[in-house]
Amino acid sequence: MNWNTYIKSFQSYLKIERGLSKNTIDNYTFDLERLCTFLLQNEINIAPEKIKEETIQQFIYSVSKEVNARSQARIISGLKSFFSYMVFEDYRIDNPMELIEAPKIGRKLPDTLSVEDIDRLIAAIDLSTPEGERNKAILETLYSCGLRVSELVNLKISDLFFDEGFIKITGKGNKQRFVPIASTTKKYIELYKNNIRIHLNIAKSFEDTLFLNRRGKQLTRAMIFTIIKNLAKKINLNKTISPHTLRHSFATHLLENGADLRSIQMMLGHESITTTEIYVHLDRKYLTQIMHTFHPRKN
Repeated sequence: MNWNTYIKSFQSYLKIERGLSKNTIDNYTFDLERLCTFLLQNEINIAPEKIKEETIQQFIYSVSKEVNARSQARIISGLKSFFSYMVFEDYRIDNPMELIEAPKIGRKLPDTLSVEDIDRLIAAIDLSTPEGERNKAILETLYSCGLRVSELVNLKISDLFFDEGFIKITGKGNKQRFVPIASTTKKYIELYKNNIRIHLNIAKSFEDTLFLNRRGKQLTRAMIFTIIKNLAKKINLNKTISPHTLRHSFATHLLENGADLRSIQMMLGHESITTTEIYVHLDRKYLTQIMHTFHPRKN
């Protein structure tokens, strides 16, 4: 089998057996295709089951000149997964990535916005257009529910359990969770759904998708990024923000107002609480409060 055949087989494994998202699978595929391009450019004709550690080290060295340490670590992680799969399927007896270490990277603290900045961002939406009503519902949902952008664009009308006060979210690895939804956010979603969405010519297979573009199809992740970027520019917000910034702000503001990490972890859909703990570092007041409240030498 050639590289393409192995990569397609690997994609099926990631999707069916590991339940990874399309975005994650696309990232793994991109890194493998990058390795294939390197081999082709350097006239190295070698199959995946025969490639050695030295050749992969050469590839990683060439990549390190073009990308930062975080991207380099992601590439190495993806290659390790691919060759672990090769060993698992008995295509190889060894993993050439076994001794290759990823560069050490510090934990990056996420950017956040203040409540005032989020209010300004939402207030800047032009509500005189149908897209404005939709965009307001989108930003309110991202911020009040702490969703990933992929979770937002895939949100279904059948996922809205407004009577119970929850929405059902399908996150990474197709894992589902229920997230509480505020009455204000419910109101904006209902306004969009009943006054704007109802007048769209909805394309086939998108009848249950909540947020749609003008052609009646699912919004892309890129479109959500563009909406937020343009609003930030409109209010002269001197920060590079993304949909994820609203998710980070959701978690940080909950923590600042006394929510416990375990509850935040469940709402964000983090598999490990270690991932959620990053938000503690954003708020020094929280740490001081914990010490003064619970330590025996607090006085």
